[in-house]
Parts: sequence; C-alpha cells; structure tokens
Amino acid sequence: MPIPPLASRRRGFTLVELLVVVAIIGVLIALLLPAVQMARESGRQMQCRNNLHQLALAMHSYQTAVGSYPPSFCVNPANTADKGGMWSAQARLLPYLEQGAIFAQINFNTDYDSATTAGAPVKTIRPAPYLCPDETNDLQRVDGTGAAIHYPLNYAFNVGVWFVFDPRGGANLDGAISPNSRTKPADFRDGLSNTLMASEVKGYTPYVRNSRQATSAIPNLPGEIAALVSGGEMKLGPDLQQNTGHTEWVDGRAHQSGFTATFTPNTRVPYESGGQLYDIDFNNQQEGKSPTVRTYAAVTSRSYHPGLVISALMDGSVRSFTDNVELGLWRALATRARGEAVTMPAD
Repeated sequence: MPIPPLASRRRGFTLVELLVVVAIIGVLIALLLPAVQMARESGRQMQCRNNLHQLALAMHSYQTAVGSYPPSFCVNPANTADKGGMWSAQARLLPYLEQGAIFAQINFNTDYDSATTAGAPVKTIRPAPYLCPDETNDLQRVDGTGAAIHYPLNYAFNVGVWFVFDPRGGANLDGAISPNSRTKPADFRDGLSNTLMASEVKGYTPYVRNSRQATSAIPNLPGEIAALVSGGEMKLGPDLQQNTGHTEWVDGRAHQSGFTATFTPNTRVPYESGGQLYDIDFNNQQEGKSPTVRTYAAVTSRSYHPGLVISALMDGSVRSFTDNVELGLWRALATRARGEAVTMPAD
C-alpha cells in the first residue's frame, strides 16, 4: 500500500496553538474562580447564620427552663478568689445545643480548670456550635510546652456598649446579659427585636487588660484606646498563641465570650507594640479581679465575612450588619432599656 504524501498526513497542534488554548483556559478559570469563591462564602455565611439561630433558640430554651437568661459571669465581690462563677453563658447553654455530655462534666460551683470529660479538660474541647466555618485559627490554644489549655470561639454575647460591671453593685447595665444578671424578657423595654443577643468575634484577638485607666466616658474614636492601655497586661505578640482574646470559650469575662458596641463591626482599634501594629480589644479591669474597680471594655465584633458581621437579636432573628452601620444605631441595639429610636437597616 503506498504511503500517503507528507502533505496529506494529519497535523498536530503547533506550539502557538497550544499556548492559545492554555491562555483561554486560564482566562476562563480566572473568570470562574471569583464566582466559585463567592458561592463557597455564601454557603459559609448560611452555616454561620444557622449557628447563631441555634444559639438564639438555646438562649430562649434556657430562659423557659430557668426563668431568666444566663449571666455572662458570676462574681462574688466579697471573695475575688472565688472562681466558681467564672463559667461563661456559652457553657450554661450546652444542654440546649445537644452538648449534654460536655455539660454533665461541669460543676458550676468550681472553676473550669477542674472539669474534664473523657480524660481531657472541658476547656480544651472544640465547641462546634460556637465556631464559624470561616475561622482561620480553628485550633487549640497551647501553653509553652505545647500542651492544650483552651479552645477559641466565634459567637459572643452582648454585654453592653462600654460599661460592663460594677463590683459594688447598684449600676444600671446595658447589655443583654451581664455579670450576676438574671435578665428576663420584661427587662428588654426597647424590645427583643431591637436588642442584640450575640455577634461574631475572631479567635486569637490581641488585647490589653487591667490597666485600670478608664472612665464612664465612652470613647468615640478607636485611637483613644491606645491612651488607656499604659500599665496594662499585654496579651499580644508576634506569635498567634500570645494573642489570647476570645480563646477561652468557658470563660465568662467580656474579652473571652462577650462583645461590646463601643465601635462598629470590624473597626480596627490600633495599638503599636514592639514595632508591630495590632488590632486590639481592651478592658481596664477583668470582672471578678477587684472588689471596687469598675469594668469598662471595648471588645469589637469582628468577622471573617467580607464587610459584615452576622448577629442574633433577642427575638431569635438573625441578620447581618455591614461595617458602615451607623455607630449610634449599633450602640442603641446593644442596650436593652434606654428607649433609643431604632430604624433597622436592610439585611
């Protein structure tokens, strides 16, 4: 059989044609990738909203069973060494979130260092109902030897605007819950639908505590916080594990399981230390550490969702708030009985 001439043989792709095909595929991938990422983020936001909805349902189930909402923290002003009340509201809600096995290991008359389940300290267990799927640091907090000591969380309760606790008592606190509180639906004179219950926070947030430098005057600019930290304990550093805000889901103090509406969502609160600029939280005095000093705190609601945080209101509804929500509105939503006019932005 004669061999066909070379000109009639099937020709393969040339190098130029191959490069053109590769370039077209690259352009298509570049066009599709943002859409895929947006779809994934939308799914994560949906899961986050569901987590907060379940938390809101658990809060109301607790109130129905106990007769009041849980306190953020329990303090014995006469004995600041008493740690039995330091368990968070998140710990108290466990049985209403199908976490009864963990809850059964807790003795609320003792501190959380003594509670264990299946041989592991309760405080080191991953609290799945309290973690956002976007959390980039979903991992145990460890000590200097690498031993697990805590686990972070992403859903914190509203403990007010700025003023969090007076160990001497008698003060009118704003938040949905507060230390030693037993709030009930009737206490929310602004309306359950106009009061924040919980919002997102980031695990491993740098913060400064116990400077004792704060007054009742609410800071209006993030830069004002830097002037209040002198003499405080720095819980920040270049290593992730040094940034210990919102790393203890069992601890009821504001900087661990709460947030305040001092600033709007995702506001950067700058503080420079060791040549590095941090975005910090602040409290002037940890709850339960002094029999006389009031606690004021700027603990900002932060999220990994671009441009917004997802929050639950006291009526059980869940909605998102953008970073540019008006400060006065955000603060009004954090108070339960101040009578502020509230016009809810579109979700």
